[in-house]
Amino acid sequence: MRTWYRSTIGGLPRLYWYLWTGMLINRVGGFVALVLSLYLTSARHLEIPVAGLVVGAYGIGGIGGVLLGGVLADRWGRRPTLLLAHFGAVAVLCGLIVARPIPAIAVLAALLGVMHSMPGPAFVAAIVDVTPADDRSRAFNLQFWAFNLGMAVASVLAGALAEVSFTLLFSVDAAGTLLTALLILWKVHETRPANRTFANKEGLRTALTDRAYMLFVGLSLLLAIVSTQTSTILPLAITGDGLRPSAYGSVVAYAALLIVVGQLFVPRLIDRWRKGTALAVANVFLGLGFAAVALADGLVGYLAAATVWTVGSMIAAPPNAAVIAELSPEALRGRYQSVFYLTFPAASFIAPAAGGVSLQYLGNWHWIVCGALGLCAAAGHLLIQPARERRVAKDLAAAEEFAVPIAG
Repeated sequence: MRTWYRSTIGGLPRLYWYLWTGMLINRVGGFVALVLSLYLTSARHLEIPVAGLVVGAYGIGGIGGVLLGGVLADRWGRRPTLLLAHFGAVAVLCGLIVARPIPAIAVLAALLGVMHSMPGPAFVAAIVDVTPADDRSRAFNLQFWAFNLGMAVASVLAGALAEVSFTLLFSVDAAGTLLTALLILWKVHETRPANRTFANKEGLRTALTDRAYMLFVGLSLLLAIVSTQTSTILPLAITGDGLRPSAYGSVVAYAALLIVVGQLFVPRLIDRWRKGTALAVANVFLGLGFAAVALADGLVGYLAAATVWTVGSMIAAPPNAAVIAELSPEALRGRYQSVFYLTFPAASFIAPAAGGVSLQYLGNWHWIVCGALGLCAAAGHLLIQPARERRVAKDLAAAEEFAVPIAG
């Protein structure tokens, strides 16, 4: 157990744990987005199409928030960006409690999307800043574990509080966000590297024209599109097989439980693997898991498929984040993170838009297509791995060469 503790949790900087705690509290308390559509239709009596537009405004705000968060994290710093996002979210949540006109609710929903998305790039950039390169894989593994644990708890709280009072739900969310902001204000100092000249001269263009990075982002988008089937197309398949909606809830809860129980053991499993190899294996598991849905016609079959694709998600988390950290210039870590984070809203649009048509016309072959996408992404990671590793080695050699005269 001591060996497992040292290889999984031990030795990480204290500041990392403050960031980790802030992310966990934020996830546990951040459940308004999960029930926003329910709030709009039941408490504000909006028609479903109108409620959909308001929730869409939240999503659009999220896209803007990701980009803004990355830019501000590099220009202003990680700490100011995190404080602005969290205190801003508290103000917006309080506004949503009292807002009545539909246009006001829509504007506040968009602003909430901005505030909820802004911390992501800053949090991860700060983790890269304070964590030694050799420890980043397990640091990001713990971050992924905290995110899923927080989401699992948030889902339970959201349902329970929504049945009591939406005002209470918004208030508890605001309180959790405020607690995170106060923790950051009290314990988290600025971690941004001192040399910011390059960051001020270069914008997102640097990340968007970085060939090695954008190839990785493109493959990550494929992974995200396949993974997003869980929340977009899978419910249609489950109910289409005559199962009750509660069966879908059981599959999602089971997958979350697997991550909470098993994620802490992933670092020891993949520690000696090359990052591209780990990502290839992860995409194979994801592809096979979703392809297995084509054979599932009962709850047991869906749970078996969920086991396979969840293993893939667990393996993918640490190397994904570590590759981003390797390829990101020190002064542009926030911007590089924001470009990567854009894969999630993009997948949230592509997966239901293309997946709905695919499921309607292809039937169970839709899941075979998802499996093929996973295998293609796996092959892609193996193909780009040598060039990416040469790029990382070249960057490290250049950094060491530059550091020698300074040390002298």
